[in-house]
Amino acid sequence: MRRLTARLNRRNVQPLALASATAVVLAACSAGGKADSSSDMAADGGKNGGPAAILVEPSTESQKVPVSRKVTVRAQSGSLVSVEVISPGPGKLSGTWSEDKSVWTSSTQLAPGATYTVNAKGKASDGSALTETTSFTTAAAENTFVGTYNPDKGAKVGVAMPVSITFNKPIHDKAAVERKLKVTSSPVVEGAWSWMKDRDGKDRVDYRPKEFWKPGTKVTLRMDLAGVDAGNAVYGTQQRVVNFTIGDAVTSTVDVAKKTMTVAKNGKTLRALKVSTGKKDFETWNGTMVVLGKVPSIRMNSATVGIFGPEAYDMKAVKWDVQLTPSGTYAHAAPWNDGKFGRVNSSHGCIGMSTADAKWFYDQVHLGDPVTVVNSTDTVAANNGYGAWNVDWKTWKKGTALD
Repeated sequence: MRRLTARLNRRNVQPLALASATAVVLAACSAGGKADSSSDMAADGGKNGGPAAILVEPSTESQKVPVSRKVTVRAQSGSLVSVEVISPGPGKLSGTWSEDKSVWTSSTQLAPGATYTVNAKGKASDGSALTETTSFTTAAAENTFVGTYNPDKGAKVGVAMPVSITFNKPIHDKAAVERKLKVTSSPVVEGAWSWMKDRDGKDRVDYRPKEFWKPGTKVTLRMDLAGVDAGNAVYGTQQRVVNFTIGDAVTSTVDVAKKTMTVAKNGKTLRALKVSTGKKDFETWNGTMVVLGKVPSIRMNSATVGIFGPEAYDMKAVKWDVQLTPSGTYAHAAPWNDGKFGRVNSSHGCIGMSTADAKWFYDQVHLGDPVTVVNSTDTVAANNGYGAWNVDWKTWKKGTALD
């Protein structure tokens, strides 16, 4: 049975702030109080005769720095050797040097809602080394976006689980956002991002490996989106590192013609269950679906999927429900079809089985496990749950926003 979206139409955290490094003047003596303003620093040229030190504006004490502010780094009683100003989201700032290399001034505008770290090295007039590391945070933008990501940190998921991020605002500059998303794994695999519209019209990007993950793989998603402009002055706020692990390879194959579902674990067949799938005009989706979640009991009302009249149903306590698509495909107990399992396909698109078999299947599968349907019609779309596996690898890679 379908619960969420009409099958009849199928034809058609708070941002995680980076830890700020405290400002430390690594010199023989203190800088002697608050640093000069950036304009005074630049004008002075670093030759005011004070104690040897590297002075940075905005300083660590600065809060909600306006994005119009310049970053100025000055070597007092000395010269600069290198300056790096970087934020994980927006990246590095460019800058210009004074003629005597005693002052560095940023030339790239700051991004809103971002934490910048300044790493500077220099040389005092007596030849001793100077170093300074400090950080500051810019004022947040009025218009921001965030991405809801799956899977969660610390999760153990099935071999077919992609990394999926759905954004709450339109992403006009998809390339800028994609550059700040990174997935790594151990062991290393070939993988790619691909953009799509979620079923509710929101921008979404999924990452999948070329083939299913191997059991035991450790995966890390990094989202360095704080201060990233998604276009039309809408800025990201998130800094996330999300680690998850791939569990056992629990794979299920539903043969609509044979009316069976064969379940295997790590390549070894566990059981072949008798099932009843979608009848004519309500055929179960063909292709690979991915387990989205499961609940022990749920109400299934045909009105929620646009089915009325003679085909209408309202089942108030359907047991052992494994959800496969947001459009309403489930594998579940269907005791009202007793006698049809393995013989007749008579559901409205779901995969029905006996209560005992449904409980067993419910206990075997978890988020991210693949369920592949063969010998049916109409392949499930990539955005209908995690249908990425129904897109060939060459086509999938074309969904990137990067060249």
